[in-house]
Amino acid sequence: MALITTLPGPTTTQALEAILTDAETAAPIWAETTAEERASALHHIADRLDDAAERLIEVAHEETHLPGARLQGELKRTTFQLRLFAEMVAEGSHTDARIDHADPDWGMGPRPDIRRRLEPMGPVLVFAGSNFPFAFSVAGGDTSSALAAGCPVILKAHSGHPRLSAMTAAIVSGALEEAGAPAGVFGIIFGTDSGRVALMDERVKASSFTGSIPGGRALLDIANARPEPIPFYGELGSVNPTFVTMKAAKARGEQIAHEFVGSYTLGAGQFCTKPGILLVPAASGIVESLADIQHPAPATLLNDRIQSGYVEALERLAQHRDVTPLVATSGAYDAPPAPTLMHTTAASVLAAPQALIAECFGPAALVVSYHNESELLDVARVIDGQLTATIHGEDDDEIAPELIRLLSRKAGRLLWNQWPTGVSVTYAQHHGGPYPASTSTSSTSVGTAAIFRFLRPVAYQGMPQHLLPPELRDANPLEISRRVNGVQQF
Repeated sequence: MALITTLPGPTTTQALEAILTDAETAAPIWAETTAEERASALHHIADRLDDAAERLIEVAHEETHLPGARLQGELKRTTFQLRLFAEMVAEGSHTDARIDHADPDWGMGPRPDIRRRLEPMGPVLVFAGSNFPFAFSVAGGDTSSALAAGCPVILKAHSGHPRLSAMTAAIVSGALEEAGAPAGVFGIIFGTDSGRVALMDERVKASSFTGSIPGGRALLDIANARPEPIPFYGELGSVNPTFVTMKAAKARGEQIAHEFVGSYTLGAGQFCTKPGILLVPAASGIVESLADIQHPAPATLLNDRIQSGYVEALERLAQHRDVTPLVATSGAYDAPPAPTLMHTTAASVLAAPQALIAECFGPAALVVSYHNESELLDVARVIDGQLTATIHGEDDDEIAPELIRLLSRKAGRLLWNQWPTGVSVTYAQHHGGPYPASTSTSSTSVGTAAIFRFLRPVAYQGMPQHLLPPELRDANPLEISRRVNGVQQF
């Protein structure tokens, strides 16, 4: 495959209609494929992406300015999660099969024979993200989980890396064709208007998004305003607060300071899990340490829109009357921008939480000094929904249980003596949180549980055995784990 050198134009009305029609046609066919067939297709995609790694990384670097080593690791993550979903589908537990046999002596009266499983929702519209051009883009987690669930995918490409998107889409489409998938199971569209029109189309049954709060909220409102509202799974914004207890600061304050700098500047601060607020004891010396630590050199941000949005957010923060510079140079607003730290107090944060607890997507963070540990609890009470919340503490910290309890209500993932940048793709991972971190607090966009976003439950009552889905037949022909009469059977 030759490198794509021209920018793809916006998808035409006719092309979009064809993609939507093909996805609707493919939906029942893809939903009825076997677990082995879907797993094979996912493996094909991963293999073809690996085969094209050198060319993909070349284009990704040109369009996003991200370094080659970072892109190599991200592409590896992308193919890993495709293969992980393939394993999950083959194993069969994602159907959550349940069988209740008829029981004339059931406690509330005779019980009919009822059997339930999860089934694909239909065509899914995926809005790709900008900051992970592989793992949250064309062949990323949303695409892999939707395809694994049995749903066709219509991928709205991100404007930040259009050539990479077109190249990746061609690889995905070719791999699916090689695997025998039906035509229309994957399609890509370009342009803001195309995404909006597709989201309003009745043939689309669910949608996912990774991006800003304003953009995600606008799409959520469209999804909810449809004649038939659909699930919209948006990952929006997060400041990912980090709380340092007095004992932890005393035991390893210098270490915490150095690790924080490494975390908030990782990827030029363009991770959705970047720790954007660090709360430390005023007398701990951590603030002074942060001011003395050598910061990384400026790095080019992903695109002009992110650069301008970063400068705007940083200017708002810097202009607040209770905020002072801690690490700031004349290059803070340049392109590329120098890493920047601002400083304020917990009292100021509590007085103006909306102004100071705000995401600044890029290499900047706010350091907050507190005098009494009770202020940590006060701040935990006023923060809004977060992807993550981190505590650096000691095992015998008296404040820890209450702080964890409060933060568990505000964040989707809690970390103890670790840093939130880096979201491992695992079975137990959760990447989401209360609004505005995400639009669906019970769902995740990372990890195998992401497949459940694109499945819906269907119960079958009184059906003959031969008319039941294989997962629900007494013989268990697929040999999967099921809950039978309330007992999990393996």
